[in-house]
Formats: sequence, structure tokens, C-alpha cells
Amino acid sequence: MKKLFIIPLIALMVACSAKVDDDKAAKQEQLKQYKTELSELKKSIAELEKELAVGRTESVVNVEAKKVKQELYEHFVDVTGKVEADKNIIISPEAAGKIISISVKEGDRVSKGTVLARLNTEMTQRSLAQIEINLQLATTTFERQADLWNQNIGSEMEFLQAKSQKEALEQQKEALEAQLDLAIVRAPIDGVVDEIIQKQGEMAGPQLPFARLVNIEQVYINADVSEIYLQKIKAGDEVNVEFPVINKSINAKIYRISSIIDPGSRTFRLRINLNNQQNEIKPNMLATLKLRTFAAEDAIIVPSILVKKDFSGEFIFVAEEVEGQLRAKKRYIESGIKDNNNTLVTEGIKVGDRVITKGYAQVVDGSVISL
Repeated sequence: MKKLFIIPLIALMVACSAKVDDDKAAKQEQLKQYKTELSELKKSIAELEKELAVGRTESVVNVEAKKVKQELYEHFVDVTGKVEADKNIIISPEAAGKIISISVKEGDRVSKGTVLARLNTEMTQRSLAQIEINLQLATTTFERQADLWNQNIGSEMEFLQAKSQKEALEQQKEALEAQLDLAIVRAPIDGVVDEIIQKQGEMAGPQLPFARLVNIEQVYINADVSEIYLQKIKAGDEVNVEFPVINKSINAKIYRISSIIDPGSRTFRLRINLNNQQNEIKPNMLATLKLRTFAAEDAIIVPSILVKKDFSGEFIFVAEEVEGQLRAKKRYIESGIKDNNNTLVTEGIKVGDRVITKGYAQVVDGSVISL
């Protein structure tokens, strides 16, 4: 019974397989026929297009072109810096005491050593007067003991005690005179009294600021620059410096570049020293620095607006003569550094090529053009 059942099943499977093979062969034959028909259709289309093109006049696009030439290319980066002054100092008295007089006013120009104020020194002066009296007696005693000692009269101990007493009083006198000098507040530099912080009658001391003295004839600018420009900027490079607040622009040179990178901002610091004899530039003023990061003497550059891009890369349109007729041709290029206005072209065009500068938006590859 089992054999009788299996034989019809095998026959059915063979029949189905034969049918699938027949269907596949039929589809392959049909596909071959379609491809043949498509080839014939393409030939017919090409012939018709050729016939229709006979006598047809192509539209001409009016454009302007500029010959490519080598020129200097420079790339700049703008950073913001802040003006600072080394001679912008807070003055405090070296001794403590009441201010009994102030000899200057805000805005006065003073020289180094000029007396700015005096502190009360009454107690020190009294001590000094007493010391001077004692010193006179000690000096007389010493001189007499010295005379006796030279005559081999008296003891050596008496002579040494007199000498010691005299020298000790002399040192005390020098210390008190130094205290009196510390009670006089003097200007440590040439400059202008920008601010007087304390008033006459107030207590002054080493921990209390008395006045601000400023000299801004020499100032400097500190600016932080991204570390990516570390190898492109060096000390001695010329920089254009603009001060927007006072509408002033000057050229200066980088004085130094810091030796470390800030780990937080990933920047390095540069310093620019400036002469400021007219005192126009003020401390804490903001400045814009235009730093040159790249320069090429014989570069090919084109306006960035002319550079287009498709799936194959960047390209520009150039004017070329094809079979006696001027046409726009798409020229793929390799570009280098770019800024907002210009693009450095490293490959794709050469000196003498005519780049379409006007009308480039109305042409395609092969368009007939007129210059």
C-alpha cells in the first residue's frame, strides 16, 4: 500500500518541477525580447533626435569671464583681546598712621618720588628726639673713655661698654628715621593719579589702598587664540589691531606667545606691546586682532560664490572653444583654504583659463556662450 501511494506523489512532484522550469524559460525568452525591442527603440529615438536637431539654433547665453592669474593669497582669523597696562598700580603706605595731608589731586601727573601724602609721625618724632639726646651723652662718654684708653687709663670693659652704648643708640636713631620716611607716601613710578581712595584724617596702613597711579604710555594686549593656529602664528608676525570704541586701527607685531595651552579653553595666549603716548588706548579696552594664518605668493584664487558642488565634487564653469564655438564647460576642482569671499584652488584650473564670473547661474555644461 505504501509503495502504491509514493509512486503517484513522485510523479506529481516531477510534473510541478517541469512546469516551473518551463515558466522560467518563458520569462527569460520574454526578457530577451524586451531588451531587443528596447535597443531598437533607443536607435529610433537617437535617429529622430538627430533629424529634429538639424537646422535648430542653440540659444546663446551672454556671460562675462576673467582670466585666471597667480596672485598673493592671505588667510586671516579674527580674535578679541583686552588692553592692559603694567604701570596700573594701587599704592598703599608702608607704615600705619593717620593721614595728615594729601599733596596731590586726581588727574595730577607726578614723577617717581613725588610726595603724595604724609601720615602722623608725632610719636616717632618724640622717640627720635629722646634718642638724639641720649646719643649725645653716649657720644661724649665714648670719646672720653677712648681718650683714657689711649693713655692706658681705665679698663677695657668700660671703653667697650661706652662704644656699644653709642652704636646701639645710632642704630635706634636710623630705625626711627626710617620709620619717619615710611610715613611719607611717594609715587613709585611716573604717571597720573587716577584715583585717591582715602581722605585726609582717615587711618592708613600697608593693607589699605590709598590711591591708584597709572602710566599708560606703554600698554599691551593679551588675546587667547585657538590651539589649531599654534603652528601658524609666531612672535614677530605683523597684526592689524582695531579698537572699535575709538574707531582706531594700527599695525603692530606679536611680542611673545605663551609656552602652554590652557587645558580648559584649548587656547594659547599672545601679547602685543603698544606705544600709547597720546593715552588714547585705555586699560581694559577691547581690541580686534586680525591674525594672518596662511600666505601663498603664487596662488590661484576664485570668488567663493563661483564654486558649486554636485555629487562628483566641487566645480566651476570656464569658457572653452569647442569646434569653433565658445561653450561653458564644467571644470571639477580641488580647493584649499576658504574664507567668506575667496577660495584657494589647488587643482583643476590653470593660469590663462577663463572663469565665468557673470551669468554662471544661467549655463549648464556645454551651453553656447557669448563674452
